[in-house]
Amino acid sequence: MASARSTQTTLAFAAVTTLFFAWGFITSLVDPLVASVKGIFTLTNFQAQASAFAFFFAYFVMSFPAAALVGRLKAVPSIIAALCTMIAGCLIMLAAANVANYWLVLLGLFVLASGITILQVAANPLAAALGNPSGSHFRLVLSQTFNSVGTFLGPLIGAHLFLKGVEVKSGTVVTSEVRAQALAGIDSAYFWICGLIAALAVFFYLSRRVVTEAAPTPAAATSGLFSAFSSKWALFGGLAIFLYVGAEVSIGTQMALFLNDNSVWGQSDAPFGVPLLGYLMGSDGVHGVSLQEAGKAVAFYWGGAMVGRALGSLLLTRVSAWKLLTLFTAVAAAMCVYVFTVGGVTAGFVALLIGLFNSIMFPVIFTLTLERSTASEESTSGLLCTAIVGGAVLPLLVGQLADQHGYAFALIVPALCYGVLCFFAIASGRAKPVRSEDEMTGVSLH
Repeated sequence: MASARSTQTTLAFAAVTTLFFAWGFITSLVDPLVASVKGIFTLTNFQAQASAFAFFFAYFVMSFPAAALVGRLKAVPSIIAALCTMIAGCLIMLAAANVANYWLVLLGLFVLASGITILQVAANPLAAALGNPSGSHFRLVLSQTFNSVGTFLGPLIGAHLFLKGVEVKSGTVVTSEVRAQALAGIDSAYFWICGLIAALAVFFYLSRRVVTEAAPTPAAATSGLFSAFSSKWALFGGLAIFLYVGAEVSIGTQMALFLNDNSVWGQSDAPFGVPLLGYLMGSDGVHGVSLQEAGKAVAFYWGGAMVGRALGSLLLTRVSAWKLLTLFTAVAAAMCVYVFTVGGVTAGFVALLIGLFNSIMFPVIFTLTLERSTASEESTSGLLCTAIVGGAVLPLLVGQLADQHGYAFALIVPALCYGVLCFFAIASGRAKPVRSEDEMTGVSLH
């Protein structure tokens, strides 16, 4: 009996981990999608970045309602509601691809991300709870690892489906055949994602009793939901998350366009000489890096975050969190400065490596803030999740600068963001925590 229950719990945890993979994969598809819609609908960089805005603005709108929903319902009903919302978003994306309407694309991304927001609020504590309490931290880290695998694979598959033959350089024209092919790729991707999500929804519905018994009981009280706005460190941490996510998303969504630029890799074969990078980019035999090849290279930006998260976990056992955050943010700022001041082929490699230093920023900012916030953990977490809206706002600014001064110059915005984050890290090292790390539970990681 105990063995059967253990098997059921393991299967439930595997399903929850699949959710982490799914939302990582779906989120990273936004990067090649931005480059694709720019060519399909003949958009400026600012207009194309509206895709990122629509997706990440959902975090601003839905974070507190999602926390209230999960507080009222148990974890499994909340997850099923989230998956159904994501299915609705996929169906809107399918309609958008079939009628070639950019406004529908934006609506579909917003609805899809709304479901992901609810999913993140519900799934993080569930992953920690499914099994022996002593292994909760291991299970959450393991789930986050699969999330990183999803963010690595998303750009590779998205570039293959969305960007074949698409060009956005000045003077190039996207033919009706290429446009139809790119729209078909978007249709195909979200069709299969819709099927995967539907299968997960059915699984969670059928196994709701077993999973619910293992799930944590949510707190019903929500009276302190907005107490974070009275805490200096909660607000400072919210600003830090806003700037971090804004910088990370701005770089990721512009990366393919940046690498494809003639001043970077557009007229160079150098990347194909790098063993693993060249293999995954898959040269088409034409001199220079096409938009599709550049889109595949974006996987290394997110792959760097995956590797950095593993290395960072080891470093955090020996180095204080604020010190490691200071180092990583300073290096990331310096790399951005190199890109917009030096430029050239080497700037492409430097830009991809920024992902390596992004890796530990979100969880470390999150925990440093929770340790120092005088507000409740739930309220502080809700504010920090809401601050992910930085991924909606800052890409628009970066897109506007790219239109006016070029892709490399636009990285001055992430450079300034990392500079402020470096100040946040140093300040947190001088501030006394009000709660210990052991007192924090159910921390939501990005």
